[in-house]
Amino acid sequence: MNTNPPIAMVTGGRRGIGRAIVWHLADQGFDIVINDLSDDDNLRETIGGVERRGRRWALALGDIADLNGQDDLVERAWSAFGRIDTLVNNAGVSVLSRGDLLDVSVESYDRNLDINLRGPFFLTQRIARRMLDAGDSSYYRSIICVSSVNAETVSLNRGEYCISKTGVSMMVKLFATRLGAHSIGVHEIRPGIIRTDMTTVSAANFDERIREGLTPICRWGEPDDIGCAVATLAVGTFSFSTGSAFELDAGMHLNRF
Repeated sequence: MNTNPPIAMVTGGRRGIGRAIVWHLADQGFDIVINDLSDDDNLRETIGGVERRGRRWALALGDIADLNGQDDLVERAWSAFGRIDTLVNNAGVSVLSRGDLLDVSVESYDRNLDINLRGPFFLTQRIARRMLDAGDSSYYRSIICVSSVNAETVSLNRGEYCISKTGVSMMVKLFATRLGAHSIGVHEIRPGIIRTDMTTVSAANFDERIREGLTPICRWGEPDDIGCAVATLAVGTFSFSTGSAFELDAGMHLNRF
């Protein structure tokens, strides 16, 4: 085993897309700091997958939306292996209830903005400062943000989610501009319809719409589709790119007539 491998921190890493990201990064030789809210059977399954791949892991449990606790969270994450080469902002939530835009609650709006945008912004700020203080690295360094096709595509029944992901898209551009001179790439992944717990509530509707041609590629996306893309970016395959959005949505973003 490489005793000085690249290190990645993945938020929301205990299941779903987060688990796929963790496992694909481990496949690429990363040791992983896993962030999530709780240590449960889902998290232990994710950890088991890292161990089967021969990589090391550490936990940095905590709520990324709790800004008062972020300094401690970052300290635990950074000190686990002495550095972080890749930060993956994956943790996120959907709306409390789908419905009319005119009925969006303050609670659901604030929850989406706090977890999907505000928390990742300040976490990225803290990790970026440490990356700069650490100086040059022998590995490609990056910050990868999982946003959504809804960064540009309107979903009227979950407007607050769309707003939060549009903010993530601009956040990527801002940090890419700030960190580019330090050879830290900042990238955005825009998933489309991915088979996870978050989409279970609308599975029947999506099944029908995909059959009817909602997307040029007529299938659901899987967490592995996203995990593979994140790992490909993290190893520096596209090191001459920064600030760009990678659409993993079966072509949903295409304007068609």
